Amino acid sequence: MSIIPLFPFLILGFIIIFLVLFTYLIPVPLWIAAWSSGAYVGIVNLIGMRFRRVPPHVVVNARISAVKAGLDIAINDLEALYLAGGHVESVVKALISADKAGIKMGFDIASGIDLAGRNVLEAVQMSVIPKVIETPTVAAVAKDGIQVQAKSRVTVRANMERLVGGAGEETIIARVGEGIVTTIGSSASYKDVLENPDSISRTVLAKGLDSGTAFEILSIDIADVDVGENVGARLQTMQAQADKEIAQAQAESRRALAVAMEQEMKAKVQEMKAKVIEAEAQVPLAIAEALRKGNLGVMDYYHLKNILADTEMRESISRMGGEKPPAGGPSKTEKDQG
Repeated sequence: MSIIPLFPFLILGFIIIFLVLFTYLIPVPLWIAAWSSGAYVGIVNLIGMRFRRVPPHVVVNARISAVKAGLDIAINDLEALYLAGGHVESVVKALISADKAGIKMGFDIASGIDLAGRNVLEAVQMSVIPKVIETPTVAAVAKDGIQVQAKSRVTVRANMERLVGGAGEETIIARVGEGIVTTIGSSASYKDVLENPDSISRTVLAKGLDSGTAFEILSIDIADVDVGENVGARLQTMQAQADKEIAQAQAESRRALAVAMEQEMKAKVQEMKAKVIEAEAQVPLAIAEALRKGNLGVMDYYHLKNILADTEMRESISRMGGEKPPAGGPSKTEKDQG
């Protein structure tokens, strides 16, 4: 089989492969669009973008937009921004918006803001149209113990010079909340806050809360002011309850101590009674011993018995005299006297 009949097909195949590679490496329509727009890009640059894995349409279209807007941005700068992980289209749109709004911002600043993680286009738009940040409800207590709840709206504008390294919206919200708490806390009464809510705005705005942030505070407006609970009364109630519990605990401690002392005294009395009974049990033995030894005569013993009997009788009479007489008749003491 001869190879000559296949030669035209081989030539056609090589031509097709060459055209495919040529159109891939050199996007001719894009090159023509750049050339006709006055944003010429060399063919060598287009081929180099393919080898550097940079999408030519992203960089070239961004350069065309910049040139048409009157900005001269080098193609190498756009390519470097893409390779660094930046958003080429957003940066170019931000530069165009800033130029039309009269905001001075170079490509280096815009690319730095973008590479820092901030949305440079949104920052430029915020510089033209200020943004309103609504803070959450902040509760604070005035000096009279009444809680006041306030909600504010903060109008801010992006500060292009402090976008890199400046604090974000969270810092603005935290500082405004702190200023509201300080202002309400220093008020003598909650009525002063309700009568002049603009005093909060003036006090907070005068503190320069936007220092070190990526924004410039234009105004702070109090959107809503409400009266909360009586914190002072609640704290006093809690303190009174705590004092009551402490007093009850102290009283219970004293009662327990008194009960313990009473039990101790009862034990001592019982001990003394036991000793008295023991001593009384020794009396007959002592008398018997005295009689045996002759230390006590019989008459003395009977005389002692009479004294004891007389004493018991007197005690019995005194006990009976304290009783109430029966109804309609004399008491037992009166009968004895009769």
